[in-house]
Amino acid sequence: MPRATSRKQVHLAAHFPGVNNTTVWADPESKSQIDFDSFLHLARTAERGLFDFFFLAEGLRLREHRGRIHDLDVVGRPDTLTVLEALAGATTHLGLAGTINTTFNEPYELAKQFATLDHLSGGRAAWNMVTSSDAFTGENFRRGGYLDHSQRYVRANELIDATRRLWDSWSPGGPIVDRENGVFAADGDIDPFDIRTTQFDIRGRFEVPRSPQGHPILLQAGDSDEGREFGAAKADAIFTGHGTLEDGRAFYADVKGRLAKYGRRPDELRILPAATFVLGDTAEDAEERARHIRLQQVGPQTAIAFLEQVWGRDLSGYDPDGPLPDVEPEDNVDITRGRVRHAKDPRAVALAWREKAEAEKLSIRELIIEVTARQQFVGTPQEVADEIDTYVQTDASDGFILVPHLTPAGLDEFVDTVVPLLQEKGSFRTAYEGTTLRSHLGLGAPRPAHDSGLVTEGVRAS
Repeated sequence: MPRATSRKQVHLAAHFPGVNNTTVWADPESKSQIDFDSFLHLARTAERGLFDFFFLAEGLRLREHRGRIHDLDVVGRPDTLTVLEALAGATTHLGLAGTINTTFNEPYELAKQFATLDHLSGGRAAWNMVTSSDAFTGENFRRGGYLDHSQRYVRANELIDATRRLWDSWSPGGPIVDRENGVFAADGDIDPFDIRTTQFDIRGRFEVPRSPQGHPILLQAGDSDEGREFGAAKADAIFTGHGTLEDGRAFYADVKGRLAKYGRRPDELRILPAATFVLGDTAEDAEERARHIRLQQVGPQTAIAFLEQVWGRDLSGYDPDGPLPDVEPEDNVDITRGRVRHAKDPRAVALAWREKAEAEKLSIRELIIEVTARQQFVGTPQEVADEIDTYVQTDASDGFILVPHLTPAGLDEFVDTVVPLLQEKGSFRTAYEGTTLRSHLGLGAPRPAHDSGLVTEGVRAS
């Protein structure tokens, strides 16, 4: 069926989840989280489904809960860029996105790594920019220190500006090669950089030629006001967790409404929430499968561990199928170390959870299942296709980053059954129309760093 050009196009990406509270790691169908075959299967399935990109998260330290390694981290996590570089040679069109921290890395190495991935893949690289103020993780970096919470976006902004300046230092046409005189590049084709900010003091010449996309795609994940502003200023796409249609529309309008101050148009940024899905032959079948999966995802031990992260105390004596604790959360107690669902105001969270549990008559485990659920599409393939399309056509998102609950085959059913229905609607491509990720996302060429108005004061080319 010909694509209806008047319809907004749905953008889809596949998230390789690793082991976390989404993955049902104990299921017999769940395979290795570190064997290359697992990454390859999910990536090739996503490419078969004509997805925009494959997305890897990042782990910088194994979390600890009550002094022991967090049970969801025990398999570890391979290096993101190494996996993506291997996938570049095993795929042809699929974008390759990796989460790399802006707090614990330097502009020159990041610019070189992502420019290299963009060259190796023919223009399919993407960088998910995240910040961290976690002292526990920071012990692995910066000689035992870490960045204060108030400085994380200062560093992130200066790092992105510096990285973009390095990518722009080679002229778009490439260097001039004078073989007769043994000169690789004529003066002026590679601008020197001299970058001095509150976070960086570096100078030299960037050694990687301009990559196929000019700049690799920049993704951002962060929902604070600072994070939204950072995304509006810097990102090509935002990875968010807003689940309901109403919340999605509010977030979409808020972030896209911030673009004008940076001289950007709404179509220069894609909003892509994370989402899980459960398919069934009937709506009732899908709901039953979803309930079973959620019980697998949040077992009794996991439910108590999540509760302890808010209460800040040992709750192992409580029955996960019983009521919430009648004790109050501890103040300033870090029972779990590492990146977890910490609450800024544990007492407020506890009060809200008690009210919800009482109103809906929920046990501890039932409550945790409710409050940890991602945006979830549950239904027949037709119902899921209709709902995804509704989100996109009504400006609640531009698409979704799908997080299957099984690794690596959890995406297969979606590609086989839902994608064809989205194509029938005219909302999803029937073939890749370009070769770069920027093309898949419908984004134009990146704005040069020196023309964007985004360069932090003090970041300049000599």
